[in-house]
Amino acid sequence: MSTKPIFKEFFANSDLNAPIILQAFSDLYGCIYLNDNNHPCIGFLPDHYVLFKNKKWQYFQKNGFNQYKETNDNASLSHTFPIHPDEVQSTQTGFEGGYMGFIDYNFAASQFISSPGLNQPQVYLGCYHSYLKKEQSAWFFYSHNDAITAQQDLLYLKQKLEQYLKDPAQQLDRFSLNQKCAAKWSKAQYQHAFQRIQDYIIAGDCYQINLTQAFTAEATGSLIHTAEQFWQLTQAPYSGYLKLDEFELLSCSPELFIEFSTQQKLITKPIKGTMPRDADPVQDQINKQQLINSTKDQAENLMIVDLLRNDLSVYAEIGSVKTPQLFAIESFNQVHHMVSEIHATLKADVNPLNLLLSALPGGSITGAPKIRAMQIIEELEAAPRGAYCGSMGYFNFNGTGSWNILIRSIQKYQNQLSIWAGGGITIASDCDAEYQECLDKVSAMLELINTWQRETL
Repeated sequence: MSTKPIFKEFFANSDLNAPIILQAFSDLYGCIYLNDNNHPCIGFLPDHYVLFKNKKWQYFQKNGFNQYKETNDNASLSHTFPIHPDEVQSTQTGFEGGYMGFIDYNFAASQFISSPGLNQPQVYLGCYHSYLKKEQSAWFFYSHNDAITAQQDLLYLKQKLEQYLKDPAQQLDRFSLNQKCAAKWSKAQYQHAFQRIQDYIIAGDCYQINLTQAFTAEATGSLIHTAEQFWQLTQAPYSGYLKLDEFELLSCSPELFIEFSTQQKLITKPIKGTMPRDADPVQDQINKQQLINSTKDQAENLMIVDLLRNDLSVYAEIGSVKTPQLFAIESFNQVHHMVSEIHATLKADVNPLNLLLSALPGGSITGAPKIRAMQIIEELEAAPRGAYCGSMGYFNFNGTGSWNILIRSIQKYQNQLSIWAGGGITIASDCDAEYQECLDKVSAMLELINTWQRETL
């Protein structure tokens, strides 16, 4: 099959945003949205997909419209989702048909340590031959399928959208919280974990640990009803959404993990170092300058840069790993972040999916040295992270693609919802400041999610 889409047609105008389309397609299995640094795309009805849940791999093949049958395929992921690097796609940016999904933190960590996961999907990867893409303020339908199949799919999607627009309430249960989303840890529990990390650092076990905590609630209805408000709030370049039956993942991530570019080029942009934004422009600039001048944050950032350089070097051409940018400041709606950038060239015989799996979890959300950091995280954190700190993204059929780090993200399975936040702890860290940094990162999201709290009599 050619990697170039063979069918393209105008789908909808700019008045229809991604959350509306996703709500209309809520019953289509594997519906997934990626902002992809302002190159939005929506995948639906994968040709086949793989799911890892409850310590078991499951493979499914499409055998009818929105119907899937489990198969006995036990092939490796790289065989099930082949890459064809010699195929040349169009010059457009972003998704052009291929593989979309997510990999959660505990699955990735379990490659190196014992890291039991949550009772929810831990890996999902689907092969998408048809998708929507926003270009010049309008949505277009693309397909690699034959023209007759593509036309049938397009007609069905337009009918689904028209039906939804006539009666939006018919599609999904409205989202609501049964109680306020609040921290699972008390501050005293956070302080205890912080001190244990200091003890490990003094003992020589580690240099840095990314300590995170969960904010949880019980909820009903679908997270997609909150997406528009969250994405407007955060303006996150690597936001996304995925629904798999009772599991939903809503990402407001600002962090790129790895971008796979043409000619085997790799880019990773770890975030380490945070200061809150301020409504007063003068104070906001003071906060930004304080981050620029912070030797503590620079040291923390450099540790992760070194870790990621090492992770990439395993599969990169010798001498290709470079660091063209250190300690740049990127400003988002709620926080300023310190961001560095690393480039490398992937070896020609390496499947990009294998690199992605081996490099996860990302160093910016584990610590250094990486394996010992993950062991300490497993010991100290109160619960499995699940999708949080995993990765969500895509590969085109030719191996180009983009994957984020799932920070600032909400996961919901059945009626259990969680939002997480954390930060890197070093010997120079102050407990109160690190605790406040957690709140700075997540406070705006908590305030928004709690507007959906159900009124009680």
